[in-house]
Amino acid sequence: QVQFVESGGDSVQAGGSVTLSCAASGYAFSSNAMGWYRQAPGRLRELVAGVSRAGTPSYLNSVKGRFTATRDDAKNTVYLQMNSLKPEDTAVYYCSAIIFGQGRVWGQGTQVTVSS
Repeated sequence: QVQFVESGGDSVQAGGSVTLSCAASGYAFSSNAMGWYRQAPGRLRELVAGVSRAGTPSYLNSVKGRFTATRDDAKNTVYLQMNSLKPEDTAVYYCSAIIFGQGRVWGQGTQVTVSS
């Protein structure tokens, strides 16, 4: 059974930093790209960052230069380091991947709250 477990969510002041982790299990982690998404109240879920199988990251424009997505295939874990946080970064953050035969699988999410 494929499973993603996010952790690291926190409440911080603007300008602070948070690092999220997503531990994956139940499939060949290194074979899939991973994505970090977020959903703020009343808004659609959006892709914040992706990490390819080779570890190449991509970012939503509004987080470029502030967020860094990485993966550790030995630990089956993907990370999202978030610096210079802004109140508009407040959301539930999810990791996700498209798994062969199962479609898109989501974690349970972790809350990040940034106060001004």
